Amino acid sequence: MNEAELPPRRTAKDLPLTRLLPNMLTVLSMCAGLTGMRFALMERWHEAVLAIIIAAVFDMLDGRVARMLNIASKFGAELDSLSDAISFGVAPAFILYLWVLKDAAGLGWIAVLVYTVCVAMRLARFNTMLEDQSLPAWTKRFFTGVPSPAGAGLALLPLELFLEYGDAAKGPGAIVALWVIFSGGLMVSRLPTLALKGWRVEHRWVAPIFLLIVLAISALITNPWLTLSALTIIYLLSIPFGWISYRQRQRQDATERTEGQRYDQAG
Repeated sequence: MNEAELPPRRTAKDLPLTRLLPNMLTVLSMCAGLTGMRFALMERWHEAVLAIIIAAVFDMLDGRVARMLNIASKFGAELDSLSDAISFGVAPAFILYLWVLKDAAGLGWIAVLVYTVCVAMRLARFNTMLEDQSLPAWTKRFFTGVPSPAGAGLALLPLELFLEYGDAAKGPGAIVALWVIFSGGLMVSRLPTLALKGWRVEHRWVAPIFLLIVLAISALITNPWLTLSALTIIYLLSIPFGWISYRQRQRQDATERTEGQRYDQAG
């Protein structure tokens, strides 16, 4: 075969920068989580928690940017899961271990292992459920279990209270270890929790919601740790409401299917 008969070589196509943006945000989220671990090694707890918060912001943005630009990909989804495992699994556990869990000896390390494994299992289950096309459309309003960024926020709650109130709010390592295990358990639980992406807002509620957002941002600027602690507790209290809302929608869906079957049989 001479050179003229060889198949044409594929030329690499230039990718627009916008196609790289979601993955760049995911990588920034991962880097923020790893940076939080570095701050923990220096016992700079304020910066360590702030790095996890920044990682959560980047994690929130990457998926939304990908959907807005219609460039979601399997590669991006896998990269996002790996980033979440580091930023919201390994990093918070590492920070908490250096802060107080090391004082609980074996129980503290068990909490680190349990929490990190729970994050990995929660992400694996989430990826599996994405491929399930049999679920009703209304289930997109709910997560199964607490999502990993929120789980990291719950696990870091004792540290946030410590940053606000000092040693007076620093609980024993064993208590914090049990709390971290509880936070991991919520992530792998079957509890339905509220997901913002599936909900719609009536026009009359737009202005009050914007006002609440402005107030929350103002509170975060003036008193960040107390505000973060309050928001975390509010989220924890919202879990039962998510379960109740899910059950109501599930019963409504079952009723609609039953009535549809009766109508078909009657017809």
